[in-house]
Amino acid sequence: MYNRDGSAEYRRYSLRTLTNRFTQLLDHPLTTSDVWKILPPTTSTSPTHWVYGCDGKWLGRVGVFFIHRNVTTKENLWWSFMKNESYESVRHDLAALTVHLDGHDPAGAVSDWKGSIVSSVASYFGPIPHQRCLAHVDREAKRLLPKNSPYDATQKLRYIASLLIKVETQTDPNIWYTYLSRWEKQYGYMLTEKTIAPTGTTRVWWYTHGNLRRAWRLLTFDHVPFFVFLINPLIPKTNNALEGVNSNLKQKLGDHRGMSVTRQTAFLFWYMAFTRSKSNQDVKKLWVYWKSEFSR
Repeated sequence: MYNRDGSAEYRRYSLRTLTNRFTQLLDHPLTTSDVWKILPPTTSTSPTHWVYGCDGKWLGRVGVFFIHRNVTTKENLWWSFMKNESYESVRHDLAALTVHLDGHDPAGAVSDWKGSIVSSVASYFGPIPHQRCLAHVDREAKRLLPKNSPYDATQKLRYIASLLIKVETQTDPNIWYTYLSRWEKQYGYMLTEKTIAPTGTTRVWWYTHGNLRRAWRLLTFDHVPFFVFLINPLIPKTNNALEGVNSNLKQKLGDHRGMSVTRQTAFLFWYMAFTRSKSNQDVKKLWVYWKSEFSR
């Protein structure tokens, strides 16, 4: 999609004309249900197994744009704008998506392991294999364990965390767990060290190495979903297919800086609609439907 200046240059329309036309489109974007009606995804009819992925992009602090995707075929299935990433928000989307899928549910899932997503997937798709995105774990571990930390414990745990994304074979997890066990024997005492608060402060004490504790918990609590991909080859170990979509959306919004959140949301709805189109004929179907419903 062109930005306004680019469109004026290449299509020789005045900015006033383009503004008027774009305003109509942004005031009345096609809903996800509309797009499904016009251009139903191949996922809804294909007999092949597929993997579900979900991620969200925050638009400032106002709300989050959710994308639900077939990560196997890289097909965007559903999208919405919600105020937050709560269970109710994800549940609302999956309730609509499962109705449209009409029983052709995914064989697995991959996500960043937010509680709302994990619970919603289990509620609507049942006990399917669910991979925890290792790229998210790696990124969070690096945030908690700075590269230039003066503590050997931090440096070594950071190294162990970096190995997680490199796991490829059935024996690799055992080796990784061995590294964690050795680290705990050598540095585990640091996880319980406390700092006594000075007299007169509201707090009595706190853990001296808070981020180290958080990183340890990240790597050891609820770790079974780290290696689902080894048992289910169809499921990827990262949610990178959706990360790429989010990066693209960020770039597109950057090309159109200055829009209100309402207009940003409408723009993203249009952008996602166009990702469903595969030919000029598909684009024409979207245009004809929009004119019949909204054009005056």
